[in-house]
Amino acid sequence: MASRPHHRALLSALPLAVAALTAVACDSGTVVNTDEPRPTTETSTTPPPPLANRPTNDALVNAFDYAAPGADGQTAYYFTSPSKRWDCAIVPRVAAGCQSSTGSTIPITGAPDTVTGPDGSEAAPNAIQVGRLGDAGFATLAAPGYSPDPGPATVLPFGKVLIVSGFRCNVQEATGISCASEVSGNGFTFSADAFTLQYTDLPA
Repeated sequence: MASRPHHRALLSALPLAVAALTAVACDSGTVVNTDEPRPTTETSTTPPPPLANRPTNDALVNAFDYAAPGADGQTAYYFTSPSKRWDCAIVPRVAAGCQSSTGSTIPITGAPDTVTGPDGSEAAPNAIQVGRLGDAGFATLAAPGYSPDPGPATVLPFGKVLIVSGFRCNVQEATGISCASEVSGNGFTFSADAFTLQYTDLPA
């Protein structure tokens, strides 16, 4: 998988105001939804491929099993990979992203050496993320970033999907971790060996 040029950080910090959530429960999985309308303006003339329909209930995990207060006290949804190597989170209506569970610079082959932070300075990236709108990319975030504090996060098993407030993430043995914005269709897929700035759905 080929990398793209350096990407600007999408967030200056994860602690952002988040509105109260409305939960929509399913039989064997739970999708959390804020009922916020989709934007009416196009952000690109060449949109990414649309996301597949929502997975069946047996592929969904219960989002509330992953809920925890973020650094600002607002609820976010944290998970760790089965290997415990990666910590990830969905911050409702803001972003979905992942980082090394050690908090170090992100150890992904092909990742850029530096990215431009919100203050305009160059720094080594420690996260990969996608916002509600715009492209996915690498970023430099202040601690705790996408790791819960205190941890650890709950494991998201292989072949399962976490869907919260317009974002979805899954973990697959063959491709690694993948997250996307359901509003824009943009996303990322990565493992330690490679990455692509596209979402990878579960096999049919």
